[in-house]
Amino acid sequence: MLEEHIFDEKEYKKITMRHLNKENHPKIDPITSEEIRMLREQAHLSQAVFASYLNLTVGYISQLERGLKEPTGAVLALLNVVRRKGVDVILQ
Repeated sequence: MLEEHIFDEKEYKKITMRHLNKENHPKIDPITSEEIRMLREQAHLSQAVFASYLNLTVGYISQLERGLKEPTGAVLALLNVVRRKGVDVILQ
C-alpha cells in the first residue's frame, strides 16, 4: 500500500511560517532619526545619493532624518542591515 503524503517533497523542504517560532524570527530593531543621519554622514553620502541607493525619495530620507516619519517594513529592515553590516552592502 502506498503512503499518502499531505505535502510533496518540494513543499516539505520549503521553510514556511509554520516552521518558525518567535526565537527564529529576525529581530528588526527601531532606528532613530539621528542614527539614520549618522549612517549617511559616516558614509559621506548626500541625502540624494543615500536615497538613490535605498531606492527612496530624497524627501522621505529628509523626513526620516528630521524625525517626521519613522521607517517601517522593508525600509526599517534595510536600514538595520546597513547599521549592522555597513553602508557598503548597498553600494554594490
